[in-house]
Amino acid sequence: MLAIVQDAPGSAASLRQDEVAPPQRGERQLLVKVMAAGINRADLVQREGRYPAPPDASPILGLEVAGIVSEAAADSHFKAGDAVFGLIAGGGYAEYALLDEDLAIAKPDWLSWVEAASLPEAWMTAWFNLVEKGQLQAGETILIHAGASGVGAAAIQLAGLLGAHAFASAGSAEKLAFCQQLGAQQVFNYKQLPKFAAQIKEWGGVELILDPVGASYLAENLAALKTDGRLVNIGLMGGARAELNLGMLLMKRIALIGSTLRSQSLAVKARLAQALREHILPALQQERVKIVVDSSYPLAQVQDAHCYIEANHNLGKVVLTLYPLSSGG
Repeated sequence: MLAIVQDAPGSAASLRQDEVAPPQRGERQLLVKVMAAGINRADLVQREGRYPAPPDASPILGLEVAGIVSEAAADSHFKAGDAVFGLIAGGGYAEYALLDEDLAIAKPDWLSWVEAASLPEAWMTAWFNLVEKGQLQAGETILIHAGASGVGAAAIQLAGLLGAHAFASAGSAEKLAFCQQLGAQQVFNYKQLPKFAAQIKEWGGVELILDPVGASYLAENLAALKTDGRLVNIGLMGGARAELNLGMLLMKRIALIGSTLRSQSLAVKARLAQALREHILPALQQERVKIVVDSSYPLAQVQDAHCYIEANHNLGKVVLTLYPLSSGG
């Protein structure tokens, strides 16, 4: 099968297309003929050698796919020919990938392949960190950094679904307007306002912050939170080491939560897939929230797609398409 491989970690230029052996289906797994695969920041970090795949996962990049079941167990809920999408442990940038049956979601006809592939990582991450980790409640306010990213766009909309209010940061006027269109009530440009806590407090403060930046935002995040606030850190784009003001942490009774999705157990991911199936898909179909796909690239243009995301051009998700490659089961 065709897949995107690397000879060594590096820049986007290290990615190339080659023929590799297809994966072998394990117990309670589906072999899926990939039609589209979402791109995530985690892919870029893994490509650079800073986020190795788990020992039991494919070294091929790609954490979410949409496609057609090629093989399934005899007692599976799915059969060959079914259209599915879901979160995978790795291997999405390829013609075939393995999808755990517990994480597979039947693709409704009203979703395109690209749209389906854009959903799992962003919405499951948003649900996990807002609902399960962050305990966001109706009437509360959340600050979402990188609001125009795939996860950010999902989180802004999920906050609205939960009856909460969202503030968001982004790096351009276009991205700020995009966040407002998704429901953010207040926005700021982080390039123009690196010290943002005073502005957040002027807007009333926040109970929860979703932050993919890390060290460089820690002090401002803690200052912006209300008493009993929660800071959920999901990334380290701004570094991993920072000085922590324990006095502020204690006096404001702040909960500092580190969170990743990829290392969670299959049971946790299955629960999140169920939330996507039962809560997010109906909301999408009823147009209470919307799918946010910035662009799609053919698999052969994966280098261009990675460069586009690295340059922070995207508003929402970027997806790779594989269906022109498909020729038979």
